[in-house]
Amino acid sequence: MNITIIGASAGVGLEAVKRALKRNHKITALSRSDISLPGNTNLLTIKGSATNKNDLKKSIEQAEAVIVALGTGKSMKPTTLYSDFAKLLTEVQGEANWQIPFIILTGFGAGESAAYNSWLMKLFFKLLLKDVYADKTKMEEIITGSKMKWEIVRPGLLKDKPLTEEYRIETKLYAGINIGNINRADVADFLVKQAENPTYLYNYCSLSNK
Repeated sequence: MNITIIGASAGVGLEAVKRALKRNHKITALSRSDISLPGNTNLLTIKGSATNKNDLKKSIEQAEAVIVALGTGKSMKPTTLYSDFAKLLTEVQGEANWQIPFIILTGFGAGESAAYNSWLMKLFFKLLLKDVYADKTKMEEIITGSKMKWEIVRPGLLKDKPLTEEYRIETKLYAGINIGNINRADVADFLVKQAENPTYLYNYCSLSNK
């Protein structure tokens, strides 16, 4: 199938490109940076911005599903990347009326999930990630308030370890939920499989290897 991956040059986005290609999909990858992968006839790369209307429309035109894996790298500075993208995406989707699933990566700590972090993670977020996750929360609110078909994916702390395909998926928040570490490759596996068959539409999915 044709899958568009937005934010595809690093992190979970790059892992999703690798995983989707391995599963024989045709990928359109939108990113600001070059993608460091060997040439592949199933991979079309678009160097551009997710907050540029023309770039965004071009990347989604042929898609049967869209994975959004935007990131700010190691920057912890205040940002409006996520909310700016969400506003543009809902505008473009409204104009085109795409009836395809959008699988949106945020993180455990966005929205209501923040209250279910451990005390140590709450402190970490308060000191370092507060502003980034405030904008991720805005993105969630804009997307979930739209008419598009969405899934919100909230992984725990990301690790660079090999794919296991063994991870826990939680769609409800509860005391003691204990969303811990998860490998980026496993998050990518979940994103690609949901693009193939979106069994968690209109759900917030928390992911953990534990």
